[in-house]
Amino acid sequence: MLFCRGFSRISTTPRKSLLGFILSRPTEPSQSLLSNQYLYSTIKQVCGGRKAFSWSLPSLLGIGRQIHHSSSVIEEQFDPFSLVAEELSLVANRLRAMVVAEVPKLASAAEYFFKVGVEGKRFRPTVLLLMATALNVHLPEPAAASVGDTLTTDLRTRLQSIAEITEMIHVASLLHDDVLDDADKRRGIGSLNAVMGNKLAVLAGDFLLSRACVSLAALKNTEVVSLLATVVEHLVTGETMQMTTSSEQRCSMEYYMQKTYYKTASLISNSCKAIALLAGQTAEVAMLAFEYGKNLGLAFQLIDDVLDFTGTSASLGKGSLSDIRHGIVTAPILFAMEEFPQLHSVVYQGFDNPENIDIVLEYLGKSHGIQMTRELAMKHANLAAAAIDSLPESNDENVIKSRRALVDLTQRVITRNK
Repeated sequence: MLFCRGFSRISTTPRKSLLGFILSRPTEPSQSLLSNQYLYSTIKQVCGGRKAFSWSLPSLLGIGRQIHHSSSVIEEQFDPFSLVAEELSLVANRLRAMVVAEVPKLASAAEYFFKVGVEGKRFRPTVLLLMATALNVHLPEPAAASVGDTLTTDLRTRLQSIAEITEMIHVASLLHDDVLDDADKRRGIGSLNAVMGNKLAVLAGDFLLSRACVSLAALKNTEVVSLLATVVEHLVTGETMQMTTSSEQRCSMEYYMQKTYYKTASLISNSCKAIALLAGQTAEVAMLAFEYGKNLGLAFQLIDDVLDFTGTSASLGKGSLSDIRHGIVTAPILFAMEEFPQLHSVVYQGFDNPENIDIVLEYLGKSHGIQMTRELAMKHANLAAAAIDSLPESNDENVIKSRRALVDLTQRVITRNK
């Protein structure tokens, strides 16, 4: 695995909430929360048939909507990205300067993924910087000079490092994925491997992983190091699961959700938890931060699954039907298979034969697979919003704004079209 090669180089108590049952679960960073009873019950409800789903899931979603709309911090619409725009620019500039200074031959690559922007608004660092403020770690005023302000500045800088490390790991995973998938597009522009070749793309990914390890070690926090090391392990595991899936596993929603957690949600969930731990928050608050990131990440990927079928190349920055053409079965197809069991035999055969793709798409069009995937994404988005609502109360205006922004992001994730 490319990831293995790259990696080898180198305080208050929350109020009572609907997430009380979550807080009672183990919090070891190496334990996947997608294999517990919650996931099993969710999959059982979702995959038990269209009739059962139509009665059970909306009631769960209704709870989430009540949490979301009753919150006192979401009364007005605004741009969450604007709250951390200047700080995010500093983070991106540091990343670009670091690559250029340490490996000059990768200067053009640095411009590619830290200026042109593989991810546009840099979603993950934005979430982490908002989480830092939501947990009462403010960006100090420029004129601050007191001892207290110096300590705050140091802590905020360390939290920015988590955002930088997360972005380095994320971009490295994209570069390696593009090489493995022989991709020619990434978010509307030519992928680095297509523009500069596979060798340079792999080299850039390996460098980012090794540099992330150096930055992580500099934090001198063993718990945070363990969390983000687990993320890299999960990324490798998720990619391995995707590349070596059996026919039975390809048809399993539980297997798919576990893989999705490893490949997409583990990075943001464990990074959010790292922010909380580095900020000195309690284990309960750290768990709420983890749950926010986990559910936000799952919702994000589920909508990606939908857009792969419903989006256009122009809006997605990649060819539509990318997953199925690579033999990857995602949530919409899995839901369609529950409605039309005859699809199992087609999926078992794989998609080397283009006729099988046409058959699956025909049944998907007749099914409720797209709708059910959107509803499952909404459920996870609402759970993410509930986690923020369950944080200890605060009257601080900046804290309130940042929490409102985090809740707003849960809705933006499920209503986006690219």
